[in-house]
Parts: sequence; structure tokens; C-alpha cells
Amino acid sequence: MDTDRTRREPTGGGHRRIGPVGLRRAGRLRELVVAGVVDSFGMALGWTILILLAVSRGGLAEAALYNAAMLIGVVLSAPVTGWLARRWSGRTLLRGAAGTEILLRVGALAGLIAGLPSWLIALAVTAMHVAAWVGFAAMRAEVAAVDARPRSMTRYALAIAAVEAAGTGLGALLPVGAGGYPTGAPLIMIFIGYAGSLLPTIISAGRARMTPDGVARRIMPARILGYAAGAPAVSAPAAASPAGEGVTGHRRRSSRRAAVSPRLLVAGGGIMLLASGPTLLAVPLTTELHGRHWVAGAAIAFSIGCLLATLAVETIGSMRLPAVLRWTLWGLAMLIGWLGAPLHVVSVLIAQFLAGVSQTAFEGDMDALVADEAPADGITTALAYSASVRALGGSVAVKMLPVLVTAQSIDRAVSAAVLVLGLAALVLWTLTSVPRPAVARRRATARRIAA
Repeated sequence: MDTDRTRREPTGGGHRRIGPVGLRRAGRLRELVVAGVVDSFGMALGWTILILLAVSRGGLAEAALYNAAMLIGVVLSAPVTGWLARRWSGRTLLRGAAGTEILLRVGALAGLIAGLPSWLIALAVTAMHVAAWVGFAAMRAEVAAVDARPRSMTRYALAIAAVEAAGTGLGALLPVGAGGYPTGAPLIMIFIGYAGSLLPTIISAGRARMTPDGVARRIMPARILGYAAGAPAVSAPAAASPAGEGVTGHRRRSSRRAAVSPRLLVAGGGIMLLASGPTLLAVPLTTELHGRHWVAGAAIAFSIGCLLATLAVETIGSMRLPAVLRWTLWGLAMLIGWLGAPLHVVSVLIAQFLAGVSQTAFEGDMDALVADEAPADGITTALAYSASVRALGGSVAVKMLPVLVTAQSIDRAVSAAVLVLGLAALVLWTLTSVPRPAVARRRATARRIAA
């Protein structure tokens, strides 16, 4: 593969200059970001209406049930993604997931309005988010196939997180009728936006580059991402490899590696278990504590925080802290603002701002590390499991939080979680940053020998 800064590739009767992120890649990357942004805005809008309707019908407990069902769907999406990605191309995977999700989005919201049992709505929500996160994993693989740098992945996640906050705010500001949900023309527009926002994804899928054997197009990133076996990390064309060490040889070697480190999964899931509950339940918590009209303000605060996540990642990254210690600090930042949430709405706004910064930074940091450590033929699956284990921790958190405390006493649960994470950060810093005597002696000896 050509590794020069720029190169020429025939396009019709002439040539086009392209580089690591040339014109073609930049256009494709913009297309993927636009599709993801439109989808996420529609999803956030419809989901907010669904959660607010659940609060009006069954309080915080029913809203927590649907949030837990959502996160269980994310958990289940990881093995489903791995199974489907070994059999279907990116085009088929994206279109199939989007089409299924459209039907389930409409069905879940319509069923809740019609008064169907909550357990049936929860099942539909779980299935809907399995389809949604299968598609999201495929979209992230497409982004990485266009530009494999972590910065591009972080910007993609940041754009989605920011626009989700805008959709949440709009959903909270819409006028509602006696049933606790918009009626008439606004309701029709919600259904159109909720389902129709997936159309750009379906259209974008026509140019999907991922196949079960890697990237199908000629313009490839420095590290090819594949759904299954057969996507080597490219340093030279396979034809130039020695006998027995081409694509097939690489497939044999990489297939022996685990797709993702269990240590990273446990750490990521644990952070979400301790730190994500209030943020994931921000809509019902804000509604019960300070009124529905403040949900939009909390969503805007979260969105502003998301925009600063890249800067936060670069700042913390310059400190060269161990990964798990960084994640623990992100978890503390997700929680600290919620200590004063029952007292004043300003605390909720601060909490959501900090959560926007820290949760987005944590997820981008974890995904980048997981993708970097995964074998070349397992990155898509690794990313799916990374999101899945975070969702598992979040699912337990949002289900247990309403059982342990009421909205008015949320500060008690937050105080306990802050204490646990603070102690964990102190222990991790002590173990990783304080030089041990034996290590110090070896370093001193090495310096004397070098001198």
C-alpha cells in the first residue's frame, strides 16, 4: 500500500490527489457524520417524548425500566453485531439494522401512547436498541475505514452526543396535552422525525466499504478494519509478502488474539456502574426535582460539555496517566455536580455540563484504547463489546438507583459513589505513580551506567 503523504489515483480520464484524509475520504466522512447526526437527533427527540410519557404514566420507576431495557439492548447488540458482521457486508448490515429500527421506533412510541403494558414496551425498546447499536457499530467501522485516527472517531462521537442533547431539549419544550404527550400536528411530526431520521443512514449505506473480509475499496486507511477474519494491518501489499505470510498468514496469527482485553471491559463497566446513573436518568430526575421545563436547559448544558470533550481528552492525555486512573477521574467528574441537585436547579445544569465533558471523553478514550489493542480483524467486534459493557454497567445503575433512593435524596447515592471512586483513584495513583524502592534502585543503577 502506498504510504506517501499524497498519491495519484486514476479517476475517470484524469487524476485526483488524495492523502490520508483526501477529498474522497473527507467527503465520505462528512456523509457519515451527517447521517449519524440526523439519526441521533431524531432518536433523541422521540426517546425524550417516550421517557416523559413514561414519567407521567408511572413515575421514575417506569422511566428507569425503559432506560434499563435500552441499555440491555446495547449489551445484547455486541454478540449480535459479531454474528451478523461475519456474514453480511456493511451495506446489508446498515440497511437491515436501520429498517428494523424504524419499525420498532414507531411501534414502541405508538404502543406507549395506546396504553400497552410496560413489559411489552420494554421488550420493544430492548429490540430497538439492539438494532440501533448494531447499526452504530457498523457506522463507527465505516468512519474508521475512512480515517483510522482516534481524533476522527472522537469527533464523530462528539457530534452525535451534542446533537442528541439538542433533540432532547426540543422534545422537552414541545407542548403536551392531557395525556402527557404532544397531540395533533406536533405528534405527527415527531413520528415522521423519529422514523425518517434513519433515511440518510440507509442512503449512506450504499457506499459502505466494509465486508466480512475487510475493506472493499482501493482507498484504505493505515490500519484496515474488518468485521471478521481477513482484514490485515497493512504495511505492504499482500502480494509483496513472503510465502505463507500474506493475508492468510496474518489471519491465522490475529485470530488467536482476543478481540478486547477483559481488564479494560471490567474497568469500563465498573466506571459506568458507579458514575453513570444520574446522567442516564437526567430527564426524569430533572423533571421530578425542578420541573419539565428545565430538561431543555440540562440538555443544553450537556451539549456544551460535549463540545469541550476533545480538549479535555488532550489535556488529561498530556499528563500520561494510566488508562484506568483516567477513567476513574472521568467518573468522578460525571458525579460531582449531582451532589447539590436536590437543592437548586443550577447544580443540575453544572452536573450535566460536567457529565457532557467527562462521559464523552471517557467513552472516546475507552474506544480509542480498545480499538488500538484489538487485532485488525476484530476491531468492529471490540468496539461493539466496548459499548456493550458500558451499557451493562449503566443498565444496572439506572435500574438500581430508583430502588435505593428517591429523586429528592439522589445526593446520598452520589456521595457514596464519589467516595468509592475517590478511594479507587487514590489507590490507583499510589500503585502507578509512587516509585517503589526496588524500581527506584534499578532506575538509579541504569542512570549511573548510562553516565
